[in-house]
Amino acid sequence: MSQYDDVWLVIPAYNEGQVIADVVEGARKTFPNIVVVDDGSSDDSAKHIATTGAHLVQHPVNLGQGAALQTGLKYALSQPGARCFATFDADGQHQTDDVEKMVAVLRGGEADVVLGSRFIEQNGQVPWIKRVVLRTAAAVSPTARKLNLTDSHNGLRVLGREAAERLQITHNGMAHASEIVGYLAGSGLRVVEVPVNILYTEYSRAKGQSLINGVNILFDITLRERGRR
Repeated sequence: MSQYDDVWLVIPAYNEGQVIADVVEGARKTFPNIVVVDDGSSDDSAKHIATTGAHLVQHPVNLGQGAALQTGLKYALSQPGARCFATFDADGQHQTDDVEKMVAVLRGGEADVVLGSRFIEQNGQVPWIKRVVLRTAAAVSPTARKLNLTDSHNGLRVLGREAAERLQITHNGMAHASEIVGYLAGSGLRVVEVPVNILYTEYSRAKGQSLINGVNILFDITLRERGRR
């Protein structure tokens, strides 16, 4: 038995065959329950995931990270005893000790949703250009400001069962991050940010989305929000 038997890690993966087995095996040392959604990978990701002991769910075609997260959350919610759900990247950027810390905050009754932030504490790992863009994204987003977020596009999140059940991600691509923040801002759920450390490896830097794309996503979602007023 593990103290984290009620916790499920949800990992979306697309063409992560080089690293996915190491990421999952490392995470399973702490969190025994992991579902990896292979989002239509064209490489051998599924074969590597199958060796790890994680639950494997496959999309027949690539649908985008938002769709993969929604599939993974739905699967995890169907598992007996599941009470806590963490979204976790497949490229090795996220750390399980941060998830442990976030789960402790959730279990302590301080929040319904715990979000990771790269900017509450100084983290020299974050490339300076990325830092500027992400801080600007949080500053100009109405929903991020409503929640007083410092890092609205961090993929490391921990949700209680009610929050996970109510969340419906409809943006299949990377815009899902802004959609989740928008949902949280209007949900009435208690949202807390905690500092986390993101590990930027050469591999993860090469896989990351472009900053221009991130800015475009932000302004697309911001315009949608303003259009609903």
